[in-house]
Amino acid sequence: MKKLKYLVSFLLLAAMLAPSAEALCEAPLTQEPVEFTVLTMRWGDMGDSFKQNQWLIDLEARTNVKINWQVVSSTDWEEQKNILLAGGELPDIVFGSGTFNDTDIMNNLEYFLPLEDLIAENMPNYQAAMASYEAFKTLTTYPDGHIYTLAKNLPARPITCNQPIINKQWLDNLGLAVPTTLDELTQVLTAFKEQDANGNGDPNDEFPISFDKDYHADFLNPFQISDYKGNGITSIDGQFVYYPMTENYKAGIKWLHELYAAGIIDPESFTQDEQMRRGKMQNNDVPLVGMYYSWSHDAEFGKWSSQYIAIAPIAGPDGKAYAYGDHNGVNSIQRNEVAITTACKDPALALRWVDEFYNSEASIQNFWGAIGTVITKNADGTYALNNPPEGTSADAWYWDQSLRDFGPKYVEPGFSDKLILNPESGDGLKLVTSKLGEDFVIDPFPDVIHTEEETIEIASLYRDINDYARQMRAKWITSGGIDEEWDAYIDQMKRMGSDRYLEIKLTALERMK
Repeated sequence: MKKLKYLVSFLLLAAMLAPSAEALCEAPLTQEPVEFTVLTMRWGDMGDSFKQNQWLIDLEARTNVKINWQVVSSTDWEEQKNILLAGGELPDIVFGSGTFNDTDIMNNLEYFLPLEDLIAENMPNYQAAMASYEAFKTLTTYPDGHIYTLAKNLPARPITCNQPIINKQWLDNLGLAVPTTLDELTQVLTAFKEQDANGNGDPNDEFPISFDKDYHADFLNPFQISDYKGNGITSIDGQFVYYPMTENYKAGIKWLHELYAAGIIDPESFTQDEQMRRGKMQNNDVPLVGMYYSWSHDAEFGKWSSQYIAIAPIAGPDGKAYAYGDHNGVNSIQRNEVAITTACKDPALALRWVDEFYNSEASIQNFWGAIGTVITKNADGTYALNNPPEGTSADAWYWDQSLRDFGPKYVEPGFSDKLILNPESGDGLKLVTSKLGEDFVIDPFPDVIHTEEETIEIASLYRDINDYARQMRAKWITSGGIDEEWDAYIDQMKRMGSDRYLEIKLTALERMK
């Protein structure tokens, strides 16, 4: 009995002296401070304001890991990226699928570490994510069997991506109804051009449509075309095709030429960059642009956002409407969100640091902004998104305060039920407007991974055929002539390898299946 009392006393004393589970969780990842360099890409001129996110600040203090952020702009990243890869002077960690894509990684495997063993040894949170979402493993496993990058999944994702956004105030000023068909849209845009739609007394300063030189296929949606993945492939009547060689595309380009010839399309659309386009859309004195396809109106039009609304997809020549998106949720799960390079001296520690991002509460703070700033954590366990500062759109605020779309994130199943989003702005508004197009979404070509040989071949093929298609598209929209030149164009595309390009994509799809 006395021995039992001694044993009980010893166990009680040991329990009192042992650190609590909470204390163990709060222990730094390293006793001596360690620095890593993290490279990430941001859109346009967004800069590095996300570093003020309090969660990131607290993470550094808690883990004893200091991050030197290298932030690059999408405006000139392609050129910088080529220089960086050629020189081999890489950061320790890379964040964001927009920074290095499949081709970058497959063509430079000597710079990127295989991660599967390191994940098993250092990333319990990420392993839980893989257990919840099979795609976290299947989507990131390259053809050689290795995992070179980590995946993400995002909270509260809409099904419809870019949607037609139109200036409702202009419609009201001119006594026009919201267009639903291609003919109605053409009539509205013509009125925007010919009349003083913005009401400033000058009938000649409106741009019914303006886009930039990196023009995408959204304006061709009514013709059953959607280029969600930017690979030139869409599904027409249930079959994946390279759409710049289809009759649907030809009809769409002819329609856009009619708009251009009527002065409806901004003549600088094929020369201006994204920043110039946004400058027109956010012009300080008066709204200048009537219509655009975008994620949301508050993402593009600045202080004029309240004049714009998202509308249902426009019905095309076949009487049907089509939308740009993904029934699985727009960009909900993607690979290439984290890579560890061979420059990293302690990849195990780097991944333990990255693993801190892979829980629900961390992820919402790196998608929207920190608790206490952008998010309010309620006593009932729910999380409410706060309203942005006066004069700032919700979408701009989220990008300002967080890593937003880029970088590691994992939201456990069911967690989105705890989120309270304002249905009148930001992502809450997007979930509402998404419903306008959800029944019309063309699902994208699946996110396949190519072998190293395929990657090399397809990069060359796509560069050539895409450059030629873009060149001819600009010519045909601005100058016409598509009927006369179409057959020669098709022959040239075939000589340049368009059939082989599609064959490689479909082969990779069959392999994935």
